[in-house]
Amino acid sequence: MRVTNNMLVGNLLYNLNQNLGRLDKINEQISSKKKFSVPSDDPIGASKSLKLRTDISKIQQYKRNAEDAESWMRETESALIEIGSVLHRANELAVQMANETYSDEDLEKVKAEVEQLKKHLIEIGNTTYAGRHIFTGYKTDKKLLNEEGKYEVELKMKDEDKDKDNKKEVFEYNVGVSESVKVNTLGGRVFGIAKYEDNELKDPDFENNVTGGEKSYLIAVFDQFEKALEDPKNNDGEIDKTIGRIQNCMDQTLSVRAEVGAKMRRLELTKDKLDSQVLSTTELLSKNEDTDLAKASILLKSEENIYRASLAVGMNIIQPSLVDFLR
Repeated sequence: MRVTNNMLVGNLLYNLNQNLGRLDKINEQISSKKKFSVPSDDPIGASKSLKLRTDISKIQQYKRNAEDAESWMRETESALIEIGSVLHRANELAVQMANETYSDEDLEKVKAEVEQLKKHLIEIGNTTYAGRHIFTGYKTDKKLLNEEGKYEVELKMKDEDKDKDNKKEVFEYNVGVSESVKVNTLGGRVFGIAKYEDNELKDPDFENNVTGGEKSYLIAVFDQFEKALEDPKNNDGEIDKTIGRIQNCMDQTLSVRAEVGAKMRRLELTKDKLDSQVLSTTELLSKNEDTDLAKASILLKSEENIYRASLAVGMNIIQPSLVDFLR
């Protein structure tokens, strides 16, 4: 095969461009600190990076869910603490009324305070977080109690497997691939349902479904307390009964608060786990696509030497032409 000068020059230029291309690619890796800038540079690496970035995005969303759930439950816990304070004060007043004799003026003052405590309980029952009522299940746009302490919403307190439409009104936040946490506390668990028998307030009901218009047990206790204060000497031991009822409410509030606290501690652990997952996944992403600058610098110097050697060899390949001799 006849090898012409054009063939030599063509091969030389092709090889020079190949060497220059490798040099430019390594220089780009050092400048961008990334192993590849387009998927064609490393299809497998690009695919892996895409998956890792998607994983990081999901984990960060789970963390935001956990933070939102924690804030919701922190607001719920604050409300429960406030309810506990109100009940504690009411208990003090009931004990004082049961053990000591007071003037009519003192009784009026105590009655007025009990009335204000009752109103405050209704306000707590209608507590909101980010514009949503925290005790009303799915109906976060509605209040739990009206001014009389009656429920304004219906609450499904029990799961009914045979009727999916009547499932318990507790919504959940996804905080992991297969992990969720129940966030809201239904008002019936805290305020209960008042039941009467022969005009006598029965034991509290904190478990059954709530129907709109039913009286809250917690508010009914304060109503009975107010009536007892109207005639403390002839109330058929109503104040003593009030002490027991308030104690039942305090126990229930503490029980619900303990449940919320346990969920919050679990969320703290979940957030720590998610932080660890973000860190480990980010490290994998870095190993997959970040440039090893030390190694790249060595390769850059090597490619520079190869390119310079190519240029030097090319000088010997391109022989002087007839024009050079005619000068």
